[in-house]
Amino acid sequence: MKTLKTNTVIQVTSIALFIILMQACKEASTTSKPVATTNHTSYTQVATGQVKAYDEDGTVRADLQIGDSLYGQDAHYLKGKTMTFENNGDGTISDLNTGLMWQEIPTSEGFNWKDAKAYCENLKLAGYDDWRMPTAKELYSISDFSEGWPYLDTTYFSLVNNDFVDKSEQYWADNAYVGHTEEGQYTAAFGVNHATGHIKAYAGEAPKDMKDRKGPPPGGNGPKGQTYSEDDDEGHRPPPPANQNGSRPMGNPMLKYVRAVRGNAYGDNAFIDNGDQTITDKATGLMWSKQDSKKGFDWKNALMYAENSELAGYTDWRLPNVKELQGLVDYNYAPGAKDDSKDRAAIAPVFETSAIVNENGDKDYPYFWTSTSARFQKGKPYYYAWYVAFGRAVNNEGLDFHGAGAVRFDTKHENGPASEGGERYYNYVRLVRNVN
Repeated sequence: MKTLKTNTVIQVTSIALFIILMQACKEASTTSKPVATTNHTSYTQVATGQVKAYDEDGTVRADLQIGDSLYGQDAHYLKGKTMTFENNGDGTISDLNTGLMWQEIPTSEGFNWKDAKAYCENLKLAGYDDWRMPTAKELYSISDFSEGWPYLDTTYFSLVNNDFVDKSEQYWADNAYVGHTEEGQYTAAFGVNHATGHIKAYAGEAPKDMKDRKGPPPGGNGPKGQTYSEDDDEGHRPPPPANQNGSRPMGNPMLKYVRAVRGNAYGDNAFIDNGDQTITDKATGLMWSKQDSKKGFDWKNALMYAENSELAGYTDWRLPNVKELQGLVDYNYAPGAKDDSKDRAAIAPVFETSAIVNENGDKDYPYFWTSTSARFQKGKPYYYAWYVAFGRAVNNEGLDFHGAGAVRFDTKHENGPASEGGERYYNYVRLVRNVN
């Protein structure tokens, strides 16, 4: 009996030890197993680089004070982190604000949109093979509005042609246009022009009736017969900007350049409706007006409208700079989208946007002013101010030429210098303020 009892105790003990051991192994296995986590990265706001304020005719104004009609410009608030880059010495540039790593020198080869995407995904550079095509928000984050022409810090980023900067410095972004443009129809995709500073939707594929033409992306062309003299009197209304080169070979108009990027996605918003006609973006730390101004203003009056607003009891509202407002674009939407569920203004549905009837008689949505001034030619005054098109970016006939979500500029007042076409002069306002 003693032997049986002893054996029983040993067996029970062994079983208990086995159970404990198996449980420990299970816990160890569970602990060491990779767990998928969501990466909630902050959408760090980066400054535009514009540090001077201008009047309606592009003259520098260093004397503006709070309460003045032209106060409230980008240069008065200097919002966003100062652009900070690091050259890694291996053909790459790191953005110390966004955490993105960029290709320093883009290929001089032109691509259609799909081929540009494939080029980036197959690129091996500096020992990395996880390159990709940047989104419009990522690509615009490196835009520099301190000088213009180019709108890029060439101390760090090379252009395709550094010796002569022209309008062909167009770079694809990983945002297909869900709407319809005259040139690209339903194949358009967005890109950033680092020479002119614009974001526009370009034809992603060649038109079916287009003959094969080889060469780099085309330079810009003004209207037929249009010229521009450097000796034009600045007191007169100059014509729309014309081609500044004319000597570059005309290539396939769908071909653009591309600059690859790697790193965690940048530019995701996290909107919360505060229930008081304001929307907070937890990702950026910005608060926005839920509704827009409901009417258009020239640029000076847009600044005044924002400065004098007391929406929801706040008195620090302002006109957003161009990077802040572009960061509000939702490229999943566009008026006239092929998918009816996406047929709306190019902004998150949590916002309310006034409907307008455009120059072609179509239901549309407004352009919205920014506080950032623009110039089209190096050395010329900042006659213009940037706007973001949350509806169609139209030509003179009111047809969608550059896509909802485009960033272009307009003259600051009705009698100001002519722009590229499709001018409205009186654009809407979406208020912004910093939460912290």
